[in-house]
Amino acid sequence: MDLSAEQIRDVLINVLTLVVSVALHEFGHAFVADRLGDDTPRRQGRLTLNPVAHADPIGTLALPLIASFSGFGAFGWGKPVQVQPQQFTRRFSVATGNLMVAIAGPTMNLLLGTFIAIVHVALLANHVFDNGPLVGTYLAKAVYINYLLFFFNLVPVAPLDGGTVLQRFVPYRHRATVDKVMVYGPFIVLLVILPPLNKIFLVPARFLGEHVYQALGALFF
Repeated sequence: MDLSAEQIRDVLINVLTLVVSVALHEFGHAFVADRLGDDTPRRQGRLTLNPVAHADPIGTLALPLIASFSGFGAFGWGKPVQVQPQQFTRRFSVATGNLMVAIAGPTMNLLLGTFIAIVHVALLANHVFDNGPLVGTYLAKAVYINYLLFFFNLVPVAPLDGGTVLQRFVPYRHRATVDKVMVYGPFIVLLVILPPLNKIFLVPARFLGEHVYQALGALFF
C-alpha cells in the first residue's frame, strides 16, 4: 500500500478525533450512572475524560486504523462501561435509569459535534482562517464523526445504546419477541455497518451536519 504523507496525516488525525469522541461518549455513560448512584464506573476508573481509560484495543485503535487506511474512514467503539442498575437511586425505575445511562453516550457526541461546529463557524466569521485550510476541513470531519456516532449508537439493536432505548419503550407483550431478536444483535450490527444498510446512520448524520452548519451560518454571518 503506497500512501502519501498527507494520507497518513489524515488517517492519524481522523483516528485521534475518533478516540477523543469515543472517550467522551463512554464518559457520558459513566457520569450519568455515577449520578444515579452506581459507583461501579468510578471504582473502575471510567469517570474520567482520559481516552486511555475508555479505549478498546480493537474497536478504538486497530479497527479504525485498518478501516481508515483501507479507505472506509475512521469508525469504531470504546470499552463498554459496566453498570449495576440495582444500585441506581430509587427516584427512577431501573428501566428509566438504564435509559438515561444509554442515551447519555450518544448525547455527548451530539453536544461535542455541535460545539465543534459552533467553534468552526465562529472562527470563519471572525476571519481566523478561510474555508479552505486543513484546520477547517478537520473541524468539519470531527463534526461529522460525532454525528455519525450519535446516529449509529441509536440504531435499535443490542449491544448498541439504541437497543436499550428500544427495550425501554417496546410494549410488554412484544418484549419476548424483541429479546429473541436481540440475541442476534452483534450480527445485525455487522450488517448495518456495511453498505447499503449503513445509510441508516450515514444519511441522518450528513443531513444533521449540513443543517447545523446552515443554521450557524445564518446566525454568524
